[in-house]
Amino acid sequence: MKAAVFKSVGTPLVVEDVAEPIPGPEELVIAVRACGICGTDLHWTEHHNTDGAWRPLATGGILGHEFAGEVVEVGGETNGGFKVGEAICALPFVSCGRCAACMAGRFYRCSSVDTRATPTLPGAYAEFTRVGLASAIRLPEGVDYRMGALVEPLAVGLAAAERATLQAGSTILIMGAGPVGLSVALWCRHLGARQVVVSDLVGARASRAADFGATEFIDASVETVSDRLHIVCGGPPDVVFDCVGVAGTMQQAIEVVANDGCVVVAGLCMGTDSIVPAIAVVKAIDLRFTMCYEKRHFEVIVELLGNGRLDVAQLITGSVGFDTFCDRFESLKCAGPDLKVMLEPAGT
Repeated sequence: MKAAVFKSVGTPLVVEDVAEPIPGPEELVIAVRACGICGTDLHWTEHHNTDGAWRPLATGGILGHEFAGEVVEVGGETNGGFKVGEAICALPFVSCGRCAACMAGRFYRCSSVDTRATPTLPGAYAEFTRVGLASAIRLPEGVDYRMGALVEPLAVGLAAAERATLQAGSTILIMGAGPVGLSVALWCRHLGARQVVVSDLVGARASRAADFGATEFIDASVETVSDRLHIVCGGPPDVVFDCVGVAGTMQQAIEVVANDGCVVVAGLCMGTDSIVPAIAVVKAIDLRFTMCYEKRHFEVIVELLGNGRLDVAQLITGSVGFDTFCDRFESLKCAGPDLKVMLEPAGT
C-alpha cells in the first residue's frame, strides 16, 4: 500500500510502498478515506526530543491520527458487530479495552496503549490502517468521511472547553485561530459563554472565527490584543485558551487573563518555555493543561453531526491525494489561511 513515510527531522515525507496492516484479534483494518493534516504532526517532523518532553519520531514512522474510513477486514475475536463496508472514525489508540482507564474511555491512560506513528502502530497517512475495536465509532448515514475525520480535532476542542471554569456569561479569549482554536470557540458558545474573542497573527484565519460562534476576532498582527479586549469586552477575559503552542504564548495568556481567571493550555509546545510565576500567583489564576479526550467526546460529536446540529464543513479548506500530499504538508508549516487540509488516499 502507499503511505507517506517520515525519514528524518526537517526533511519532507516520502510516499512509498509499505506492508499492509494485519488486524489483531480485537482490531479492524480500514481503508482510509480521509485524514486531516494536524499541526502536531507538522511540528513533530521538525523537532527531535531534546528535552525528554515528547517521544522522538522514528525513521520510517507513519503519521496521521485524524481519520475516518471504511472497514475492510475484521479481526478474529471482535464482538462489536462491525462489518466490512461500514464507515467509522476512531480514537487514535489501540489499547487493552479492559482496564479502568479503557472502561472510562480514557484509552491514552491505558498501561499497554499503542499510539499512532510508533513502529508498532502506523498512522493514517496511508491507504490502510489498524483500529482498535474499543476505539471505533460508526458514522451515521449522512456523515461523510471528511466529517468523520474532523471528529478528532473537534474532540480536542470540546475536552479543552470542559477544562475551563466556564459559566453562563463568561468572557473568553482564544489565542490561535487554527482548527483547535476554532473548535474551542464553537464549544465555548455551546456551553454558554457570552463573549468569545479569537485572536491570530494571520488575519485571514482570525476573520473566520465568526463562522464558529466567535463574537469578535482580533488580527494580532495589526492590533494589540489587550487593548482590543478592553474595547469589545470592557476588560480582561475570564478565561484564556492558549491554542498556539509556541514558546511565549503561555506567558501572554497569563498576562492578559483577569484576576482569579483561568488559563487553559491546549497548544502543544514541543520546546522549552518559561513563565513568570509571580504574575500568576498575584492574579490567583488557575493554570490548567489539556492533552486529550475521552471516547464520550467522540460519541457526542458523532451524534451531533448525525442529527444535523453541528455544521463544521467550513473547517475544511482543501484536500489532496498522495501525488501532492508531501508538498502540501511542507507548505502548511508556514502559517497561512488554510484551516484543515485532508489527505484522501483514494483520490489518486
